[in-house]
Amino acid sequence: MSITDRFLKYVSFCTTSDEETNMTPSTPGQMTFAKYLKDELTALGMQEVELDDNGYIMATLPANVEGKPTIGFIAHMDTAPDASGKNIHPRIVSQYDGKDIVLNEKENIVLETSKYPEILRYEGQDIIVTDGKTLLGADDKAGIAEIVSACEYLIHHPEIKHGKIRVGFTPDEEIGQGADHFDVQKFGCDFAYTMDGGAIGELEFENFNAAACKIRIHGTNVHPGYGYHKMVNSMRIAYQLAVMLPRWETPEHTQGYEGFYHLIGMTGTVEETTLNYIIRDHDRIRFESRKREIEHLVHKVNREYGEGTAEIELRDQYYNMRTKIEPVMHIITLVEESMKELGIVPKVQPIRGGTDGARLSFEGLPCPNIFAGGENFHSRFEYLPIPSLEKASQLIIKIIEKC
Repeated sequence: MSITDRFLKYVSFCTTSDEETNMTPSTPGQMTFAKYLKDELTALGMQEVELDDNGYIMATLPANVEGKPTIGFIAHMDTAPDASGKNIHPRIVSQYDGKDIVLNEKENIVLETSKYPEILRYEGQDIIVTDGKTLLGADDKAGIAEIVSACEYLIHHPEIKHGKIRVGFTPDEEIGQGADHFDVQKFGCDFAYTMDGGAIGELEFENFNAAACKIRIHGTNVHPGYGYHKMVNSMRIAYQLAVMLPRWETPEHTQGYEGFYHLIGMTGTVEETTLNYIIRDHDRIRFESRKREIEHLVHKVNREYGEGTAEIELRDQYYNMRTKIEPVMHIITLVEESMKELGIVPKVQPIRGGTDGARLSFEGLPCPNIFAGGENFHSRFEYLPIPSLEKASQLIIKIIEKC
């Protein structure tokens, strides 16, 4: 099976994660996909293929030479809840001509080069796009396809000498829970890489410090005609709190190392409104300051409207892995050299997000992030250049060969 066909098969599985279910995996489609992958890995000839009750897959490609380190490659099975991952209908645009791509003519959904100029870098290439109604799922089914295809190649080419290779596929990464039940000791690697980055060449060992925040505002509902000094509208209070946060410290106004507050969900009635935020910053001191600021605003609401009007749940999700990678920078050099040998220009940059590798690095498994090849993740305008998909898989092989 070609790597493209493998990817197209993978995106036929609906694996959208859901942080509200309190289950692992959070949705049944992830376990369905995990069972398929387990069978596929077994059929390819991988050893020690295991799928646990939480939906985590581990497998081994045994060493064919002594004296080399054990390397891991990790990707996640879920897709983000930001856009639908159900009934994905991918389409290959052959030899992209550099013009706008009509994704859905009936609904006038167009991938416009004026809004997404990065796509012009891939003129002349075959590109996989959506039908404009769902995301594509290259984040991170491209990563899975790249890892599986690389292992298949190595199985069929025993002349390439390598140490023990471990493969890990996780659920629920998109909701910050991908490393919750990952057994680092059992995985047993000297170091690993997540194949979960974006455009070709990306190599990342710095990421956001991250927290999730849920704020509940309690109000009082009475007939609006008799609401004078009686009604307390929780939606209005929630809006008041939201606009007290710095206007320009949001994803649409920040870049590079700049952090933000991001309102990802808001539901409410007069009686109760819930705000869901994610808080991000590369700098740990500023990260802690952001958390204190949002707690301060909750206290401010309670001082004005009465104690208990606003409740906050705040939990850390992961931290910047840089401090854990700097002592083992040879694993970054290894990737850079491998990229150059394949004609890929390395683009070392901070992740404006996070990966399973961030948490795993703090659990004793140094785990930087490598490109998977897609762009516009979490969006119906997501796309995947096929040469990038192929190069990422070749890069895995080259890293293994050079190590």
